Amino acid sequence: MRKILVGVKRVVDYNVRVRVKPDGSGVITDGVKMSVNPFDEIALEEALRIKERGEAAEVIAVSVGPDDAQQQLRTALAMGADRAILVKTAELVEPLTAARVFLKIVEKEQPALVIVGKQAIDDDAAQTAPMLAALWDRPQATFCSKIELKGDSARVTREVDAGLETIEVDLPAVFSADLRLNEPRYVKLPDIMKAKKKPLEVIELGSLGLGAEPGLKPVLTEPPKPRAKGIMVKDVAELVDALKKKGLVS
Repeated sequence: MRKILVGVKRVVDYNVRVRVKPDGSGVITDGVKMSVNPFDEIALEEALRIKERGEAAEVIAVSVGPDDAQQQLRTALAMGADRAILVKTAELVEPLTAARVFLKIVEKEQPALVIVGKQAIDDDAAQTAPMLAALWDRPQATFCSKIELKGDSARVTREVDAGLETIEVDLPAVFSADLRLNEPRYVKLPDIMKAKKKPLEVIELGSLGLGAEPGLKPVLTEPPKPRAKGIMVKDVAELVDALKKKGLVS
């Protein structure tokens, strides 16, 4: 049986305007709409398409976070995942902790492929996939915009600074999904109802022999400064003069 593990992270919905706490200790999440990380949705959609082509037998959604993350896992189940696993912790989960958790799940489930979003929209770290590949000692393909499985290998098109790069990797491997890999499907009400009956396993982080001690300590969170009002200039000379007054050019 060829399994695919998919990472699903609970984040503030991308349509919500993020607000910083008055004391600068982080962002406000109480009463804020939370959703599946958009890049993880793309990763899940790709895993489901691979299964629908008959190239995988089971798709397992995995999340690391608070008990409320079950809501996002239920969304993943409604999209089509076969079962879900929540590794529960109330602590802030950094990429290395997430990678170590995934390694434990990988050792148990023995998947042929692990797909996660290229980054989460809350921390923008883009580190979990490479860290997992290093810990697992398996190949990785990051920023994937096209995935083609060929038996025990995969041909992957990656988005890089200079354009596109096509590589071939042996399976098992770790992939991270980029924006243009696909467009996630719309979840219908009947699928949401069916998802309530699908298995969702909850595991305490400590039971895996892991902790969530942070390696980084945020000192201060600040909102971005308001953008300055733009001005219209008549010609290049006036533009250069304006830039000199702002100290941007000498």
